Amino acid sequence: MRPQRTLVAVLSVTALLAVGCGDRGDSSDSDSTPTNAQPAAVSADFGDLKNVCQAGQSTSAPAQGVTANEIKVGVFTDVGFTKKQEYPDAAKVFTSWCNEAGGINGRKIVANTRDTKMLEVRQRMSEACREDFALVGGGAALDNMGVKDRLSCLLPDFTSQPVSLESDGSDLQVATLAGGSSYVRYAGYYNWLLKEAYPGSANAVGVIGGDSPSVKVLVEMAVDGIKATGGNVNYNDLYPAAGVSDWTPYAQSIKSKGVKGLLFYGDYKSLAKLEQALTTIDYKLDWIDANSNAYGDEFIQLTGGQALAAQNNVADLSGLSLLEDASKNPATQKVIDLFAKYAPGAKVGLGSIRAFSSWLLFAKSAAACGDNLTRKCVYETAAKETAWTGGGLQAPLDLSQSDAPVKCFNVVVASPEGWKAADFKPDSGAYRCDAPAIKLTGNYPKPMTLADVGKSMDDVK
Repeated sequence: MRPQRTLVAVLSVTALLAVGCGDRGDSSDSDSTPTNAQPAAVSADFGDLKNVCQAGQSTSAPAQGVTANEIKVGVFTDVGFTKKQEYPDAAKVFTSWCNEAGGINGRKIVANTRDTKMLEVRQRMSEACREDFALVGGGAALDNMGVKDRLSCLLPDFTSQPVSLESDGSDLQVATLAGGSSYVRYAGYYNWLLKEAYPGSANAVGVIGGDSPSVKVLVEMAVDGIKATGGNVNYNDLYPAAGVSDWTPYAQSIKSKGVKGLLFYGDYKSLAKLEQALTTIDYKLDWIDANSNAYGDEFIQLTGGQALAAQNNVADLSGLSLLEDASKNPATQKVIDLFAKYAPGAKVGLGSIRAFSSWLLFAKSAAACGDNLTRKCVYETAAKETAWTGGGLQAPLDLSQSDAPVKCFNVVVASPEGWKAADFKPDSGAYRCDAPAIKLTGNYPKPMTLADVGKSMDDVK
């Protein structure tokens, strides 16, 4: 039997690849007796989205979790394991703002936190299947454990970030994260790295990741993607998920192979230590893909000024607006302002932006359904969005296609002073939208469908 310490480490690597899971407690306010919300002075506009939330006189109870007074939704999180709070904090902030602005046609939104504690995905999904109208603005590192149950109970999922391939693009899911599961999600980013910014690195790309089943698949897909965009992988390694006491041997191996560009799949704390080891042996790569999990102040602090000055850390935010540029983007600034009002002291991260986009999509779709708010209506309405931006939080995304290539990307670079936009030649505002459509060639798990559980859209009411 695998020692418990190793199991915990494997879960840590997996969890840290799922951005923004966390909680401060149940925000459901389930002990209160809601009433139809009344109009409030607070503005219900968000970026270029008008009247996102609104008062009304709903009278019916057309679906599970929906009454004349409230809408119960579930927010998945791994907070009991990760202690990260972005998703439930975002739920608290959005529902507080929306309910103060009148709710959804007068119905108060009640957010039920579904804390998986990493391993209790099925237990939380069972609760959601019994009580919730839909899942909104959350995610779980081991979300593959709950997809079958979710589809069996016909529960729509407005996820902030699908993690597993079984979940990503599964039926009844509307994800505001760009990229279909059968495509190279970072094709535009890889193309820029290998053919424009650092062409000398194309034949010497390394990939390293934590030794866990889910991460191994991501490493395989990364190798697939690099090769498909014209690169060559000359270093491919895994490090023990239980942790590495000395990263020097890995740094020396990277140096001996002459690696010029490195993709890292693991927790950013380990990446910080690897970069310190690389800097100590005086080896500098052309670039290191820290991936979006490292985007934040903590990675900057952990890595330290010496390593950050020596190594060139870049990351693709997949078309999400930079927090550092909030003063230039009213939608991002609005998220920051709402957090300051409804959750003072709570951290705003990339997961917060993803979650808000999901919440906005749900609110707009639910409002369009009117008094007769059903699962079928809210899902099909959301899936009709062909240029979703979350009011300006992200590059336009066609939600009518569950499996489509990424068109837009944006790159950030780290320095001792923090993160900022790289010189990646944006051609559409803050984004670059000329990414090539490249299919993955490997044999990877497929997204689950209603047919897999003996259901169809005819069963969704």
